[in-house]
Amino acid sequence: MSKIQVSIAGGSGYTGGELLRLLLFHPHVEICQVTSERLDGKPVHKAHPNLRKQTDLKFCSLSELKECDLLFLCLPHGKAMQQINEFKKKAERIIDLSADFRLNDTALYEKYYGKKHVIPELLNDFVYGIPELHREEMRSAKYISSAGCNATTTILGLYPLYKHKVIYADQTVVEVKVGSSEGGNAFNASSHHPERAGCVRSFMPAGHRHVAEMLQELNFGEPVKIHFSATSIDMIRGVLATSHVFLKNKMEDKDIWKIYRTEYGNEPFIRIVKERDGIYRYPEPKLLMASNYCDVGFEIDPHSNRLIVISAIDNLMKGAAGQALQAFNIMSGFDEKTGLEFPGLHPV
Repeated sequence: MSKIQVSIAGGSGYTGGELLRLLLFHPHVEICQVTSERLDGKPVHKAHPNLRKQTDLKFCSLSELKECDLLFLCLPHGKAMQQINEFKKKAERIIDLSADFRLNDTALYEKYYGKKHVIPELLNDFVYGIPELHREEMRSAKYISSAGCNATTTILGLYPLYKHKVIYADQTVVEVKVGSSEGGNAFNASSHHPERAGCVRSFMPAGHRHVAEMLQELNFGEPVKIHFSATSIDMIRGVLATSHVFLKNKMEDKDIWKIYRTEYGNEPFIRIVKERDGIYRYPEPKLLMASNYCDVGFEIDPHSNRLIVISAIDNLMKGAAGQALQAFNIMSGFDEKTGLEFPGLHPV
């Protein structure tokens, strides 16, 4: 089988680095180019020291980008849509890891991003990038827009409950704890200094842009309202979402288990984590470091109709590069686990 020729536009950041690391060891991929305006001409290990002795690739500028089979866009938010028509000339298939094409509603985009979309006529050309929700569409897709990390964590935790309509769709409260590798982008702190993770204590009480994705993907015909906040904590990688939803009718653990098993029983990258004993009885983001898994757990409040859902991912993997590679595998006809088999670390 001939290898698929891929390039990465914007490869010097955390997301681009993770994607590069994964693609270097993918059996069906040949990496052609990786761009960075700041590091043009320099070896990729200048930005990603973990890749020393793994590749001789050097960064090039966007102006040097040549045609390839598939182009990954890891550019800052707002940049991809400005040049998307040029990128389409370079590759027949595109996977965009920015927020530019995640929403299919221009009004929703304007509300949460505070500006008009540059090229709204292309919004519906992109498949939203959570494979567990849109796998069949991805198989024939030309363009995929990877989901946001907070959105991925929250949506995967709540999707079965919304789909089965067992909760009040307009009564959801979500509190997310994130590591500094996401916090730098989400809270305008420095995203290039993970050693400063302990100094980051940013808080976003309302208005997070990823809520738009949740509203879009959790809409099953009932009005959806999500009260969301996010805090960056003393952690480098990871997202932990604690979601509070309210059941329409009294349910037991076995009923909730059944719903999650119905939706996720055959999903390769979702694990239901709910143990009666031990240290890790619920999802723990540290255990997911460098893996593409999303762990989901839950607890019914015995004194009310409240259901607490806990979901966790590595924001740079299932929340970015790993999920993009999973989508790439699906659209290319490969086993979607290819290159994503790493299970995480323990102890951490």
